Amino acid sequence: MPAVKETTRPKKRKPEKTATGRGQKQEDRFYIIAGESLIDPRRLIIKQGSAFGVFDRFGEILPVGKGDQGLYHEGTRFLSRYELKVNGKRPLLLSSGVDENNIMLTVDLTNADIYIDGKEALKRDSVHIMRSRLLSGGICLEFIRIKNFGTEGVSLRLDLLLDSDFGDIFEVRGLKRTKRGKILAREVLKDGVKLSYAGLDGITRSTTARFSPPPDGFDALKNPFFEIGLAPGATLHFETSISFLTGNEKALSSSHQNGFRKAVNRANREALEFDGQSCGIFTSNQQFNESVKRGISDIRMMLTKTGHGLYPYGGIPWYSTAFGRDGIITALETLWINPEIARGVLKYLAARQARDFDMKRAAEPGKILHETRDGEMANLGEIPFALYYGSVDSTPLFLMLAGEYWKRTGDLEFIRKLWKHIELALLWMDNYGDVDGDGFLEYVPDKNGLINQGWKDSADSVFHKNGEFPEGPVALCEVQGYCYAAKKHVAALAMQTDKQELAKRLSREADELRENFDRFFWDSKMGAYALALDGNKKPCRVLASNAGHCLYSGIAHNNRARAVAMALTGDWMFSGWGIRTLSSREARYNPISYHNGSVWPHDNAIIAAGFLKYGLKHEFMDVFTGLFEASVYMQFQRLPELFCGFHRRRGQAPTLYPVACTPQTWASGALLMMLKSALGLEFEPAEKRIILRNPVLPPFLQWVTLKKLPLTDGKSVDLNMKSYGDGVTIEVARKPADVSITVYK
Repeated sequence: MPAVKETTRPKKRKPEKTATGRGQKQEDRFYIIAGESLIDPRRLIIKQGSAFGVFDRFGEILPVGKGDQGLYHEGTRFLSRYELKVNGKRPLLLSSGVDENNIMLTVDLTNADIYIDGKEALKRDSVHIMRSRLLSGGICLEFIRIKNFGTEGVSLRLDLLLDSDFGDIFEVRGLKRTKRGKILAREVLKDGVKLSYAGLDGITRSTTARFSPPPDGFDALKNPFFEIGLAPGATLHFETSISFLTGNEKALSSSHQNGFRKAVNRANREALEFDGQSCGIFTSNQQFNESVKRGISDIRMMLTKTGHGLYPYGGIPWYSTAFGRDGIITALETLWINPEIARGVLKYLAARQARDFDMKRAAEPGKILHETRDGEMANLGEIPFALYYGSVDSTPLFLMLAGEYWKRTGDLEFIRKLWKHIELALLWMDNYGDVDGDGFLEYVPDKNGLINQGWKDSADSVFHKNGEFPEGPVALCEVQGYCYAAKKHVAALAMQTDKQELAKRLSREADELRENFDRFFWDSKMGAYALALDGNKKPCRVLASNAGHCLYSGIAHNNRARAVAMALTGDWMFSGWGIRTLSSREARYNPISYHNGSVWPHDNAIIAAGFLKYGLKHEFMDVFTGLFEASVYMQFQRLPELFCGFHRRRGQAPTLYPVACTPQTWASGALLMMLKSALGLEFEPAEKRIILRNPVLPPFLQWVTLKKLPLTDGKSVDLNMKSYGDGVTIEVARKPADVSITVYK
């Protein structure tokens, strides 16, 4: 890693006041626009590497203007239309879905009634069409099987309608551009078509669709069609491949393009390998098993190979890239079942740690990134996110993850390799994160990037009691907790690496921060911590879920914890499905909003974990139960990024948020984090000991079995836990002789 550049720190200008009351708006350049509602909003999603696909229930991509459907690669939509017509009609849907490993999408279709010159030419349900599709190595592969179940021979014409707008993901989100590149003329190939776009960034992007067997012809718009004759009982197979090329990349050979079965087998082997390295979770509740299994499968799908290991991308469709905060929290959620995810996250973020000042990217020496983006708009600087550091909490969260990784694995050698990055992160917190020298971590709103830079980063998520937006620099309550926990973790690491003076200093600073935090942020009338301090140290006396993170980090004093928990689980905050991001009594409350009254699974998991740290079992159970029961109502039992905060209605499902990412990786890990908290799992690798501290099981779980809970040196244990009265009994089904299990009750 190159040395930090010795440059003069730019002076930060205090931002102008942007609003004077609740009715005022604060501009959000990167607001995700929701157009008119689709007739059927349900989607089928697959992802592999940097490519992902969003399809309707027919497995198709409707024409441009119908939302987020498409095939995407490296921040660009490479296919914006993909429709199958049988004799000019859309087939009838029988069923569709994605397999439990999130590898293959399968759609079952049949023909509609077809008449020619007023006479029935083909009775419906005569022909079965099965379409199976997956992504492999930057190519979308599809296998189509057509079988005639009728008693007479049939003649069919299949048309495949393809097109691409080559839209940048931010264009798809709704950001308007003054100028675009040029869509090039469509090329007809001997076995397919090629679509191309010459971008303003000097890069030509191409989509090549090939078919085996080759098409029988092309229509006036150069879409391929096939003339098919099928005798009774006859079957015909097709394979298609759609590749995405950027710049001077070369298309794979046809042997790779048409290897559908090989690609399926390879993907299944990789899934089995990952599962073999992770803890298996089995419980008495089959619905919970399905929700957890889907969550793990979603996380596995979102993991992307980088030069530094696996990294969990954020979410589909809007955030399928590396995010610092999201990756760290996902790693914390999954650390107990597979520490390799955390290792990959730490290595990747360390490699991209800021080394100099760059105000356009909100970069300062030692800062951990917020997000990184590919695509034409990022290349041109039309958006600042090519490598963007506008996050106040990624850096302390990075240090927290380093400490938690060591506690989980005991891998001190890795911590030593990471140490220079840990020191740089501390340097940022001490020298740059504290903007005005008051001892708190703060951010200055970035008018060219993100106005708010905590996890609630929409423009209207931080405000005063009257709805007025604060002047910066802004100090969020949960960020102070992250800073406190980061210093405690690094102090422990410093003791392990013979840096006793640093350990003492960090412990002292953490204790001082805790006292100052309580003095400035505690609001006795509200019974919780204020959302934030503005630039004049005036508290934003708003009840928000952020306060619950202060229990997770441990910065809250013991005598404050119960009051916070009562505030967050009261009717104004708890919807019945989970804790809202904002109290329904606050000025900007809106249960349909992104951050001002919705329910976020990862937020609830962090808060619930904090409850148990302070022994608040009842409040923990309410949140755990509510979120699990919400998952049962979701498509594929997949917890989305967020859902609306309306109060729970008897016999009805949670209200969905219209543009939520599904899957969203840190939502996928929420139930995992809650289960780990319930079991009280702790690890002491040096002593080869597993601790279950005050384990509890919610009413919907009578027993839990953990298979191959990974330890160091490739070892693992099997544990059985059963509910017994108000407690839990533990049975060690298998363990190495030198490993001990300790239960504290």
